[in-house]
Amino acid sequence: MVERGVGKKRVYESEVKQAVLEEADRRTIVAAAESWGIPPGTVAYWHHLRRRRAEKDGEGRPPIAAGSGAAGGGGGKGPGGRVRRPGKGHRYSPSEIAGILEYREQHGYGATCREFGPCRATVKRWERQADRAAAGQGAAPTGGPGVGTIEEQRDREVLTEWQRHPGLGPSQICNQLRRKGIKSSVNTVRRVMEEAGYRPPKVKSANHDRRYEAVRPNQLWHLDFVQRFINRASTFTLVILDDFSRFAVGYEVADSEQAEVVIGAFEGAVQRYGKPESVMSDKGSAFWSWKGVSRFTALLTELGIDQIIAQDKEHNGKSEIFNANLAKEFFDQQRFVDVTEMRRRLAAHLHWYNHSRSHHALGGLLVPADRYYGRSDEVVALIESGAGREQGLDTLDLRRRCLELFKVPSTNGHPEVFLMGQKIL
Repeated sequence: MVERGVGKKRVYESEVKQAVLEEADRRTIVAAAESWGIPPGTVAYWHHLRRRRAEKDGEGRPPIAAGSGAAGGGGGKGPGGRVRRPGKGHRYSPSEIAGILEYREQHGYGATCREFGPCRATVKRWERQADRAAAGQGAAPTGGPGVGTIEEQRDREVLTEWQRHPGLGPSQICNQLRRKGIKSSVNTVRRVMEEAGYRPPKVKSANHDRRYEAVRPNQLWHLDFVQRFINRASTFTLVILDDFSRFAVGYEVADSEQAEVVIGAFEGAVQRYGKPESVMSDKGSAFWSWKGVSRFTALLTELGIDQIIAQDKEHNGKSEIFNANLAKEFFDQQRFVDVTEMRRRLAAHLHWYNHSRSHHALGGLLVPADRYYGRSDEVVALIESGAGREQGLDTLDLRRRCLELFKVPSTNGHPEVFLMGQKIL
């Protein structure tokens, strides 16, 4: 060792530090410090730095002799005598628990808790679990798959879900797995997908400061066409969307935008799900007429349904977003022989969209059918309890819904009476 500086600060050579640490490993930190005439805190700090270097290099924890605990700046302490513990909520792997229990048999509870971080009660609980497992009464805390096995299984789940629905992005895949009881962060899912070849699409996003949403099913329906070419055949797909739940209540495929197509799809949706209070569409010729009254407008007037014409495309934004997702997840991912095959696959896709595809606008975990049929609370409770992976969410009968036959809302202090969705007073 060398003394230098105004205050004669001691500077220790690397050979001296190594010798002191070797003696501390054989005996204790306090004994090594007294033998070399070095403050115990300095020796504890050297031990702390060596352990950090060893953990960074993947060599594990260096050996430390018993009795190097609170009495002498033990191996679990760093500079200033502070105990280095794992972060709050740290989960120990089965191999770590096995090492901790083995260390406890040799050095006792106090040294084990200071060295590895868990409290005495946790170590005793692990020992009781190990004793019950030895008697055949439960699972051992030191057993189970390793970290690598768990990560491989997680990666398989992510890639399997992505291969099943290649049009979904990382956040959507994360939500789909969450409904099945598989928890993983969006960053982890994105990393796994990018390693498998995923490239995020270049999408220009814009902020929307005008947002609205219906407060009940069938309060507002959106109608819009999306055009695609199927083997050089131009097709127009009409989808009717419920504003409150994003549930697709009806659809139709035709070779042009015609009023007959809109009326047929709308009447079929009304027969299946009831009459809406109002509908929204753009100024397409199939929905609206600049001169006179269109056939669709006449039908809505006869049924007592309000018609709202979107002046800007942002007003009918829910249909625009749905059409964009339909193109990304359905039309861009499949190839069709003819329009008949496209129509058949579209029916299956819309059924999956209604009952299995989680929606960001619904909180990320719910699907449109959950909200449309009034089962949101029940589904969320099943997901949070972890029952989604064991029994699945198909046990819920989402085809049943309580219809509001008689309703009396108040608008600006004026009551209105509705019967079967139609205003009568």
